[in-house]
Amino acid sequence: MSAILVTGATGNVGRHVVSRLSEAGLEVRALARDPERAGLPVETVRGDLTDPRSLEPALDDVDSVFLLWPGFTTGDAAEVVARIAGRARRVVYLSALGADSSSHYGEIEQLIRNSGVSWTFLRPGGFAVNTLMWAEQIRQGVVRWPYGKASRALIHEKDIAAVAVHALTSAGHNGAAYPLTGPDELTQADQVRVIGEVVGREVRWEEQPPREARERLMAAWGEPAFVDSALRTWESFVASPERATDTVQRLLGRPALSFRQWAEDHAADFS
Repeated sequence: MSAILVTGATGNVGRHVVSRLSEAGLEVRALARDPERAGLPVETVRGDLTDPRSLEPALDDVDSVFLLWPGFTTGDAAEVVARIAGRARRVVYLSALGADSSSHYGEIEQLIRNSGVSWTFLRPGGFAVNTLMWAEQIRQGVVRWPYGKASRALIHEKDIAAVAVHALTSAGHNGAAYPLTGPDELTQADQVRVIGEVVGREVRWEEQPPREARERLMAAWGEPAFVDSALRTWESFVASPERATDTVQRLLGRPALSFRQWAEDHAADFS
């Protein structure tokens, strides 16, 4: 029986992909830098996408791969994609909404297209789970952040995983690029309000100058190009909000999970 290899298996999306495939009774293999600490309920093989040669044991008897690329540059992606294409039949790649040739997402998409493997691209917009960066501020009752009027349709990581599993386990997705969002178009200030309502705490939004936010993000992320790109993206959603798509509904036959549902699932993280 051929296996499905899940990269990024210890992350927010990957863990849900692993558990859903395992619960469906499928042969699943997870890739992890430290299998002993991964805590996954499936066969976990040591490997690192930044070291393409380390992937060979994980690719034995693999039919399909869920690919989540680490970092903000392509690095050794060409060799990784070539090794995957030489062993597997299908790749479901977690890309990003609006991916183009100027981004590492778009570059990796092109590598996959050129590899000869069957492919499906998942292009989510904003991840709801990224609002966990406000957790400490929400506990204190004030979120100080830039672009409170930036509006996005944030998606629950469970929905990304559900679509990934659907694409990995059913026909008709070869050559598809799916834009994925949640159902709610909410400003950042409204996202904070919803989280506050869920955890039973009044939380106030306080607009932060972008220059001040950049200093904080540089300390946290340390990647100037990514920090500046993130700030430009948030700013763009003030005038041009991220619009909700119906892709989750069309593919899964149910509505996408709401941002409030996400907040309820993560209420303990804000308490």
